Amino acid sequence: MQIDTTEEIASTLVARVRSGDLTVAAVTRAHLDRITRREPEVRAWAYLDPDLAMAQAVQLDETRATGPLHGAPVGIKDVFLTQDMPTRYNSPAYEAAAAPAPDASVVALLRAAGAVILGKTTTVEFASTGRRAETRNPRDLRRSPGGSSSGSAAAVADGHVPLAIGTQTGGSMMRPASFCGVFALKPTWGLVSAEGAKVTSPSLDTVGWFARSVKDLTLVYDVFDSEPAPAAPLDLKGLKIAICRSPAWDAAEAATRQAMQAADERMRRAGVDVAPLDLPRSFSDLAHCHKVIMECECRASFLAESRMHGAALHPSLLAYVDNASRHTRRDLRKAYDLAAEHRARFDALAEGYDAILTPSAVGEAHLGPQEVGTMVLNALWTLLHTPCVNLPGLVGPNNMPIGLTLTAPRFADRRLLATAEAIAPLLAAR
Repeated sequence: MQIDTTEEIASTLVARVRSGDLTVAAVTRAHLDRITRREPEVRAWAYLDPDLAMAQAVQLDETRATGPLHGAPVGIKDVFLTQDMPTRYNSPAYEAAAAPAPDASVVALLRAAGAVILGKTTTVEFASTGRRAETRNPRDLRRSPGGSSSGSAAAVADGHVPLAIGTQTGGSMMRPASFCGVFALKPTWGLVSAEGAKVTSPSLDTVGWFARSVKDLTLVYDVFDSEPAPAAPLDLKGLKIAICRSPAWDAAEAATRQAMQAADERMRRAGVDVAPLDLPRSFSDLAHCHKVIMECECRASFLAESRMHGAALHPSLLAYVDNASRHTRRDLRKAYDLAAEHRARFDALAEGYDAILTPSAVGEAHLGPQEVGTMVLNALWTLLHTPCVNLPGLVGPNNMPIGLTLTAPRFADRRLLATAEAIAPLLAAR
């Protein structure tokens, strides 16, 4: 019963457990062994209790349940409440008061689907700003895994778990997925409940997940949405993909520009109908719109922490509470209205394509694990509430991953996943 945790995906493991070829205990033990070997270098975990993980596995073996994730180990970003593990948010304010609490919605649904909740993965403080995770990029330990979902991306990339949950307010999933070379799905905003998570910006925060294949992204998606999948795999020659550099294209480094060009050429050679998509000038205003909404909503989100914990809260979080940027209520109302208007406009623009290809990060992972990167190329899509899939495969001049994002109109998640399944092999081919 050999298990290579760096190669086997969740779909395969679940199938092997269901067939009787593997036990959940064997799957869990193999991943714990991988963590034992690699965690001192990668540092992806905020909390891990091997005995608790094995107890879950044994119970799943005894019940012989048949949930869609039966036997799949999952990491949970340490901003979600868990009934049997502490939740500390990587914040000094919660280090001494981190008792377990009822499961967050996403955790409860994963358990019900048969997943083994292996542990809590690291995060930037409150998945917002402040203290960084100590996590290193498993592709090059000198480099950043990205943030704020640092541990989730690194744990999947290094074979600690086949699946991990993250969140995104700006670029906290697409960028770590790009830096670490894994797949990720940020679903349409609101499709997955954020109940039980520390929400920093309610109208932006989106729950998503990391995996090592599109098939696994879809496996998890099935837990949260019963909308039927496309009847058959999509044919590359029937796809229509738009190339959208986005208004922040000037921030893209040479590695990302070259990756976009390579993807364009590969898709054309495969028979994909590729066309440029230049967004109207008004979309350039949305970066400021995102900033206003995020900072104003963070002001409310961290008000309680500021009053309860005071100086224990990081100065950058206190700056939100103090409205250091001096946003007015009028500014916020205008930003909300502009965002709503452009969500509808983008949906209409994107309807004519199977997906839109755009960058996931400005370039390769930065040297220095604390340099989590900028959300300048991601914030637009988070604000627009569109589903996004990071596609790994291409590399930059330092042999580090360069991911690209596929996006689509809101609630076109199923179609987007099917399109990603078709396109992904083109980017992975050397």
